[in-house]
Amino acid sequence: MKKQIVIVYHSGYGHTAKIAEAVAEGSNGSLLAIDAEGNVPEDGWEQLAAAEAIVFGSPTYMGTVSWQFKKFADATSKVWMVQGWKNKLAAGFTNSASVGGDKQSTLYALFTLAQQQGMLWVGTGMMPSNMKASKRDDINYLSSFSGLATATPADASPDEMVPGDIATARLFGERIADTVMMLKAHAGTHIEREPIPA
Repeated sequence: MKKQIVIVYHSGYGHTAKIAEAVAEGSNGSLLAIDAEGNVPEDGWEQLAAAEAIVFGSPTYMGTVSWQFKKFADATSKVWMVQGWKNKLAAGFTNSASVGGDKQSTLYALFTLAQQQGMLWVGTGMMPSNMKASKRDDINYLSSFSGLATATPADASPDEMVPGDIATARLFGERIADTVMMLKAHAGTHIEREPIPA
């Protein structure tokens, strides 16, 4: 059976894995972990080929993706050569210790990978939590739109992650699943385009 959503991610210390699990819960997706050497399991490429949506996840290390995720990203050049992921849905997420921490650079790296592959990007679609009454545990407290951004204190274990970030990750997964279903519902709809004038 075709897997709708595959979450492919690297996690150095378990925090990004916790976010990946929450995205998978919200989307009913499958997890595909990149190991400490930057490799996916033997059947990982087949899982990605069968997916309708691929969600990329990496911690933010020194302002960008981990080297393990970058190794995986570079290996996707074989997929690019045959346009294997063209028109699949894509989305991305990252976690780091700092609230800012240049996470947008990581999200942009994930977005760029998706665009290189000809994929269709899904953002969070969530309103920000940016009022005086806002609390760190609110949904989308970090106010990220291009992709999911979460922050975990450097001395916190994966079990001590901010519950609001976990809830935001679940909602992000739901949005991705809803987008997959919406596109499937319209898949048979044919729209006639006007001819381009010469």
